[in-house]
Amino acid sequence: MVPSPRLFFPRFTRWSAALLLACTAGASMATPIYSCVDASGRRLTSDRPIPECSTREQRLLNSDGSVRRVVPPTMTAEEQAEAEARERRAAIERAARQDAIRRDRNLLSRFPDEATHRRAREAALDDVDKGVRFSENRLKELERERKPLLDEVEFYAGRQVPLKLRQQLDANEAATTAQRSLVQNQKDELLRIDRIYEEELARLKRLWAGAPPGSLGTLPTATPAVRKDASR
Repeated sequence: MVPSPRLFFPRFTRWSAALLLACTAGASMATPIYSCVDASGRRLTSDRPIPECSTREQRLLNSDGSVRRVVPPTMTAEEQAEAEARERRAAIERAARQDAIRRDRNLLSRFPDEATHRRAREAALDDVDKGVRFSENRLKELERERKPLLDEVEFYAGRQVPLKLRQQLDANEAATTAQRSLVQNQKDELLRIDRIYEEELARLKRLWAGAPPGSLGTLPTATPAVRKDASR
């Protein structure tokens, strides 16, 4: 049996009316109305942003006149550059805060107490100190190697020193100079490591006392790689 058309007509009418209403509402919402008062005091309206009010606030209205949102003035090129610079600075500051929080948490994880930090500090200093002692012993060896060469040079007093002997002396002198420079660099490294650990300890004491991670400003320079091996 074919249903009577009467059974479909009321339902079809209701659906059509609802669809038409939805489309009408969507169309009214999709059609913007910009309104503003220009520099001369004139009220202007348009379906797109109004150039005469680019430096003024504009209101985006619904079809019933209600305010959908307020459009701020368009920035000049200089203002736009300043705003972008502010945003870049803010982004850098946010990244620095996040980095400080991460590093402080890492410090607390690696060094739960002062004894742990002290052992790591001693191990890192000992690694470099071993290098200093090795280099100083090498200097002593070079000095011992140089003595017979100098004695041989005296044997040739008033005569031309053989090329091979001159080359041996030059090589000894170059090695000695390099080793002395290495010793000085290692001693400087000892001072640097000690200073960094001292700054780190001062920060840790405040973190252990309850200061929130990231709340203590910039962090000291990262300790050298030897610390990682020494603190394992």
